[in-house]
Amino acid sequence: QVQLEESGGGLVQAGGSMRLSCARSGRTLERNTMAWFRQAPGKEREFVGSIGWSGTTYTYAESVKGRFTISRDNTRNTVALQMNSLKPADTGVYFCAVGRSMGVSSRASEYMYWGQGTQVTVSS
Repeated sequence: QVQLEESGGGLVQAGGSMRLSCARSGRTLERNTMAWFRQAPGKEREFVGSIGWSGTTYTYAESVKGRFTISRDNTRNTVALQMNSLKPADTGVYFCAVGRSMGVSSRASEYMYWGQGTQVTVSS
């Protein structure tokens, strides 16, 4: 079993920055892809970014490219999401997830473990 716990959410003004962290427990699927998704009120969950085990393979949603950076520390079993130049449209609950394989993917169906989420609110 894998458990995930997100932290670092809160309220920030537009143009500001925020860093989210996700701590995973459990030794299974250690080399699998990890990702961040988000869900705004009344909308479906959407992909934000994913990163492979080595940290050298990753992919981002077009809406966050150039503003968000995903990273992972395999020695500490954590994955982080650095968010810069935040916009009100970035508001939502952010979830981290562990993939079914080692390949990066933007599809939610490719992820099998999910955290409870952390709220990010960007005010205008």
